Amino acid sequence: MTNYKTLNDLPKAQLGFFPTPIVSLKNLSRHLGGPEILIKRDDLTGLALGGNKTRKLEFIIGDAIKQGCDSVITAGAQQSNHCRQTAAAAAQLGLECHLLLGGIQPDQINGNLLLDKLFGAHIHWAKENRKGEDIPSVRETLVAQGKKPYLIPYGGSNELGACGFVNAGIELSSQITSDKISHIFFASSSGGTHAGLMIAKSLLKASYKLVGVQIDKDEQQGSTFKEQVHNLANQTCQFLGLDISYEHNDVVLEDKYLGDGYGVIGVAEQQAIELLAQTEGILLDPVYTGRAMAALIDKVQSGELDNTKQVLFWHTGGAPSLFSYANKLHN
Repeated sequence: MTNYKTLNDLPKAQLGFFPTPIVSLKNLSRHLGGPEILIKRDDLTGLALGGNKTRKLEFIIGDAIKQGCDSVITAGAQQSNHCRQTAAAAAQLGLECHLLLGGIQPDQINGNLLLDKLFGAHIHWAKENRKGEDIPSVRETLVAQGKKPYLIPYGGSNELGACGFVNAGIELSSQITSDKISHIFFASSSGGTHAGLMIAKSLLKASYKLVGVQIDKDEQQGSTFKEQVHNLANQTCQFLGLDISYEHNDVVLEDKYLGDGYGVIGVAEQQAIELLAQTEGILLDPVYTGRAMAALIDKVQSGELDNTKQVLFWHTGGAPSLFSYANKLHN
């Protein structure tokens, strides 16, 4: 266990309920006629209606508290799950929270945005800059007010955030027989979940394939999303002092389910959300898990997966945003 010593030594805020359960989706598996599908319920992490960002924030906000910060700043889309969980964590730990959200304030406040406001977050409307481009100016204002702000990157996806999912991959190994699982499917959007699971897989020498379903077409700072995940995985290995390095092709990204782009719900997402709700009583979200589950369903229906093995779907949360898509889902 010496590889994990640095991970265990990192400061950590206790924000979630772990381990999250794994259940078999017997009705969905029967309906699709493919392999047995398991689901890892990170929508039940407990913080502000749950989600995968809780794992990242435990390490990130643990670091903020260690540094003596009194406020946090982060950014995301108007219905950002990361921002909602950051606002809740800040409220729990007595930190002032500043959120830079894409777009302009809508007429109706619902979904994650309603929760942000309930948690007392200060919201700054950033128009097209939903990925934190305006964070430095907010930081400057807070510093001028005598505050000590901590900057949390878009999606919580830096080395500390990725550590949350190194931890998660190790947690998973205690719950499953890994050689029975052929693939793990998950939504891949800001990179921290993906990078962390890659490192855990390497540490555990697991044989399953990680399939990150790409959610967002946008490039950031001139690099492709695949390059971002690749770089973050290697940077996190260096941060943890691990003798592991990845090649570009070690990042498995499924990018043919992007539809009309980030946050645009299409037929595939809508059908996946309805199918899981009606067969298992489990809610997906329109932006991330709906798209990732649509990819998994397509892979099963096209016969690409081994029916003698299990497949695991990592539910990263996000259901509160369903309410802001009510008109599109209802129709």
